[in-house]
Amino acid sequence: MTDEAYWVELHVSQQRLGAGFLLTRRFVLTALHCLRGLAASDSQLDVVLADGNSLSGRVCQYDKSADLALIMLSPACGVSVPIPRAGVAFGGDGWHGPYRPAQMEAQLSGRVDHGATTYECEGGAVIEALQLTVEQHLGDYSGYSGGPVVKGGPEDEDPVVLGILLEQLPKRGAVGEAANVLFGATVGEAMRRFDHFDVEHLIDVLRPRNSPPHRVERAQYSTGDAAVECSAIDAAAASVESWFRQIDIWASRQVLDPAQVADLKFVAAKAAIEGRLGKDTA
Repeated sequence: MTDEAYWVELHVSQQRLGAGFLLTRRFVLTALHCLRGLAASDSQLDVVLADGNSLSGRVCQYDKSADLALIMLSPACGVSVPIPRAGVAFGGDGWHGPYRPAQMEAQLSGRVDHGATTYECEGGAVIEALQLTVEQHLGDYSGYSGGPVVKGGPEDEDPVVLGILLEQLPKRGAVGEAANVLFGATVGEAMRRFDHFDVEHLIDVLRPRNSPPHRVERAQYSTGDAAVECSAIDAAAASVESWFRQIDIWASRQVLDPAQVADLKFVAAKAAIEGRLGKDTA
């Protein structure tokens, strides 16, 4: 299996809906319009990996205005494919899309025009977006929606996911025609839209590539009079919530760049899980 085996196809009753990709071993990110009406929470679907294996999943959260949806895999599903690092794009970077709607379709590649521009989606949300020029002049790129945008070329050994393909830019003044310019949400934008996988994503993508997945053990913590059983991931998320808020404040003031933000959040999450942050750290 290649390092780009993290992209997936989404199916319902053996009908292909569209593309997505693994952000963690539990969550798949896709474009909401790919789901074709399955936006309802708990809608069931099949997640087909690049090697043909099929996993069970359900829609767990979506943002209609930003055209993004998050799919949670069944706890019984084991995913062992490498999860790529998340990265930040800069103007002039090369990019490619490993997902193709069919084997006879072209693999997309091109240049990043803007790595973090503001863009108003068709749904109305203003997002942090990638603006991408495509080398392959296909006219219609709709079947590629939901696929990952990856830095560099397909031959790169260490893939870095920059974002998710969402929309195509219409040609100005040309009714029914579209340009070879695509827009996609950055990974950072998706992480801000969904609260399910912040800590989990950082642990999955920033740990050494050859190390085994983290173990999710059970923990007990008290809320009011009741003792609540939760995963170690959930407990860690609670203990570092204030740290994440402070890091985000520093980032908004441009004290930290995105790579430093990711590193600091990873350190905070890892320390919490290993028991190095006390309950009163906040």
